[in-house]
Amino acid sequence: MSRFDEAKSIYASYGVDAEKALAAMEDVTVSVHCWQGDDVTGFDTADALSGGIQATGNYPGKARTPAELMADLDKAFSLIPGKVKLNLHACYAIFDSDRADRDAIKPAHFKPWVDYAKARGIGVDFNPTFFSHPMVKDNLTLSSPDEAVRSFWVRHGIACLKISEYFAAETGVPCVMNIWIPDGYKDIPADRMGPRARFKKSLDEILCTPYDKTKVYVTLESKVFGIGLESYTVGSAEFCLSYSTKAGVTPLMDNGHYHPTEVVSDKISSLLLFNDRIALHVTRPVRWDSDHVVLFDDETKEIAKEIVRNNALSRVFIATDYFDASINRISAWVTGVRNVKKALLFALLQPNEKLRALQEEGRMTELMALQEDLKTAPFGDIWHEYLSRSQTPADYIGAVKEYEEKVLVNRT
Repeated sequence: MSRFDEAKSIYASYGVDAEKALAAMEDVTVSVHCWQGDDVTGFDTADALSGGIQATGNYPGKARTPAELMADLDKAFSLIPGKVKLNLHACYAIFDSDRADRDAIKPAHFKPWVDYAKARGIGVDFNPTFFSHPMVKDNLTLSSPDEAVRSFWVRHGIACLKISEYFAAETGVPCVMNIWIPDGYKDIPADRMGPRARFKKSLDEILCTPYDKTKVYVTLESKVFGIGLESYTVGSAEFCLSYSTKAGVTPLMDNGHYHPTEVVSDKISSLLLFNDRIALHVTRPVRWDSDHVVLFDDETKEIAKEIVRNNALSRVFIATDYFDASINRISAWVTGVRNVKKALLFALLQPNEKLRALQEEGRMTELMALQEDLKTAPFGDIWHEYLSRSQTPADYIGAVKEYEEKVLVNRT
């Protein structure tokens, strides 16, 4: 009997069908963020990162051009099992002689990315880039009291809606367009309502633009604070959830965007009760929204359990969002995305009906004992079978180091 067959038998003793779990993984798609490959630099500006965002480290081999970033993504995708999408920020527009500012970008500026995605049979998600730009005035964009600034960013949002439709039409895969702004104040504001009223007005103006809601899913992401924006954030959780409900768009939760004692896993069931779909940015906050590489840790597993136990794999848009410049960037991609998928497979291997029944019957002692017992079930053997069936090597560090020695070290 193989290790996999033995593991299947052990899971069967818990009432879990490992083959069914593996089959469910075939339909799981994770949207992979492009910005891990170049430390959120993009191609449309030389401005330094701003808006509470900081990439730390100077590991050699950062992608400097679209061709380099695409090659690095290809290497990462070759080491990630299962289905993926490409998640782009607007600052990754590719210009020839037709350079445009962010309020005037067009689908043509993203044709190379469409060609890339179509050649690989994957979809594209999109994010307006409301940071690292001269028109971010006093740390404000869509909530700015300066009408020239506010209207500039409204035009940017509208342009991104049209580009998102283009991605969906060209790839045949719906595009998730996520709106997040860094707007806020370092110290205590005198007026909290005014900026939020302007943000609401801006979102209304963007979303009154006609777009195909079967092809583009607009999401709205909140945040509790950022570097230099510690005292007040315009797009708070309460604002973004309330606006999403009012406007009929999809709420997005980034698990680094809450107070340290809050966990997104506890919020998922509430949002699923009131929304057809929800969206997640999976990261690993260390004391704050520091965007560390996702690990196979307790919160990542709990997030995955909440998706699976509520039969919501088809209702949750799952994307990664982190950037670590202190280690090999391709390894960071592969490790983080693998761990998201690992957590989902782990969740699919839980006897959720049995666990739920124990809770409903008030048998909490047995519930705790079974949950603890499951922690030592032979999950690793099922994971390795998933990698094998996906034709993905279990050991990826060798391939990453070879690519680094042949490609990355030649970048200066």
